[in-house]
Amino acid sequence: MKMFIEAESIYLHLQPVDFRKAIDGLAMIVETEMQLSPFSGALFVFCNKGKDKLKVLYWDTCGFCLWQKRLEKDKFKWPTKQAWATSLSEQQWHWLLAGFDIAKMQGHQRLDYEGVNQSL
Repeated sequence: MKMFIEAESIYLHLQPVDFRKAIDGLAMIVETEMQLSPFSGALFVFCNKGKDKLKVLYWDTCGFCLWQKRLEKDKFKWPTKQAWATSLSEQQWHWLLAGFDIAKMQGHQRLDYEGVNQSL
């Protein structure tokens, strides 16, 4: 997905959303249900009940943008467990758009060393 902004954060709304909602309705969901600011510069991603459509809402410093994607034959692998975090990395976001199940995909464990001798 080509965007005009560098997203600081990416959040999924886990429950399906009525896709008749436009910018104002989705911004209200961000504030009331997700308890986040729609003006934060983050991407807010919503899925329909059929899991074949996504809407992405973001603020680009002078107004809201709304992006939509519709799959013709497949469904998004949308996380359904409430315990699963709603925040995504940029890599997970690209995996989701490419059709991968992001709840099952994990990269290598991140290691943070303070010196070379610790890794030996």
